[in-house]
Amino acid sequence: MKAEVISFTAHGALLAQKLAEELPKKSISCRAWIKKRDAVPLERVEVLTTSLKGWTGERFAEADLLIFIGAAGIAVRSIAPFVKSKKTDPAVLVIDEQGRHVISLLSGHIGGANAMTRLAAKILGAEPVITTATDLHGTFAVDAFAAGRGLYMDSMEYAREIAAELVAGKRVGMRSAWPVMGPVPEELDREGTPLVGFAVDVRAVRPFAHTLHLVPRITVLGVGCRRDTDAAHLKNVVLQVLKEHHVCPESVCRIVSIDLKKEEKGILALADSLGVPFETYTSEELEQAESEDGFSESDFVRSVTGVGNVCERAALKGAGGKRLLIRKTAQGGVTVAAAVMDYTVCMED
Repeated sequence: MKAEVISFTAHGALLAQKLAEELPKKSISCRAWIKKRDAVPLERVEVLTTSLKGWTGERFAEADLLIFIGAAGIAVRSIAPFVKSKKTDPAVLVIDEQGRHVISLLSGHIGGANAMTRLAAKILGAEPVITTATDLHGTFAVDAFAAGRGLYMDSMEYAREIAAELVAGKRVGMRSAWPVMGPVPEELDREGTPLVGFAVDVRAVRPFAHTLHLVPRITVLGVGCRRDTDAAHLKNVVLQVLKEHHVCPESVCRIVSIDLKKEEKGILALADSLGVPFETYTSEELEQAESEDGFSESDFVRSVTGVGNVCERAALKGAGGKRLLIRKTAQGGVTVAAAVMDYTVCMED
């Protein structure tokens, strides 16, 4: 995690220095600044000579956490031109110049501002100020739950609806395709069918009329293709196969194939478009893969690659399992299979 701190007074700079010293102990890299014409730099605090707007714009795009030590109005006016979405905006905190209060200003749950507020307050001996309703009511926060586990959340509308139901004292539904570890909050109904709820799954299942999908990134795609297959065609086939099996593309964590395909432009382009790594295995490594249901073997494929099936074996090898989520599907010179890695839903942070 990357944090940037800006202060505006000599005393504020002392607070910035303390944060710059302590946050790295929590695996948070931190760079601290003071915006003051006649400022004397401290050991861990640099003097900012460029505009505050320029500093904010650059850091807003790159940092995970921005901390303003000064008036809340300065922070609000500074970040206003850059605020886009609670899914992507960084966490923003405001700390008064005397270090009495730490305020969670932006991206409290998904960006982690509420958690960072508590941490900064603990470091400075300050009082944390958190205004999100679920935190004030002490109820389950689905967006914080998703963010803390790296789960893709497909609908902010349903997330807000879940929050509203919980704040109103109602229960919401919960389903999981995987084992759940830890105590489940009382307000989550795992057996009934309330109107609104969430499902932790790589598939777009709909157990509730209003279902929020929380998608873990645990799907491994095994892909094979003819040499120099058109990238757009390959991507269309893969996405169509995922759609037909109701598997969310956001669940894909890596793409795998045989080493003969390590320079295949279409597969490389697919991995790049999905933002995941592309990894390959030798034919000997693929032969070691095991499947509970066997493989769709091809003598022709074996004669070319040295192994009777590439996509299924690669998917299982990459996922470290024996059960396929999607068996070999072939279309237009492209073969696709998928497997999922072991996963457990941890209720406690």
